[in-house]
Amino acid sequence: MKLKLFMMVLALQTSWLLGTVLQQENILRVGRTVLLEIQPVDPRDLLRGDFVRLNYKINHLPVKLFSGPVNTNPPAGTRIFVALAQTGTNQFWEATRAAIKYFPPANNEVVLSGKTAGQWRMAGDALTVEYGIEKYFVAEGTGNPHGKLTALVVVTKSGRASIKEVLLDGKPYAEAMKGEIQ
Repeated sequence: MKLKLFMMVLALQTSWLLGTVLQQENILRVGRTVLLEIQPVDPRDLLRGDFVRLNYKINHLPVKLFSGPVNTNPPAGTRIFVALAQTGTNQFWEATRAAIKYFPPANNEVVLSGKTAGQWRMAGDALTVEYGIEKYFVAEGTGNPHGKLTALVVVTKSGRASIKEVLLDGKPYAEAMKGEIQ
């Protein structure tokens, strides 16, 4: 009896782990890749090692991007949908419109799904939104980069995002930081 219970628990844990990996791989396989500008913030987590906290321009959405009136005090975890498109002559994708309800993207857009963390944080006339792509774990001793950071992010049709690669001055992060490891 104990062996059957142990095997069942082991099978459930294995299934959960494989499901998580397959879900992330599916995002990378079927999603659309966009290039986003970022700024590093925090370089270290004592329990999990070095990481770069990524602060995207799209984390701070001007209220004017939202269609309809914006409630500045919604419940925690309110889902936000943000349309991203390439604007101007640069290769970066930027927020072009936002809403609390899903809307279909135009041909030149992808819709990214984010959510509020606790109360909306008002910074002037902008709202802060998180997308689940704000941390990027790196090799020990390389969590404090110097240079221009950008991220290749894959977005699925449902709006889920996953970091494909972080670039430092146009090079893959690990390659650019090889000389920085202490």
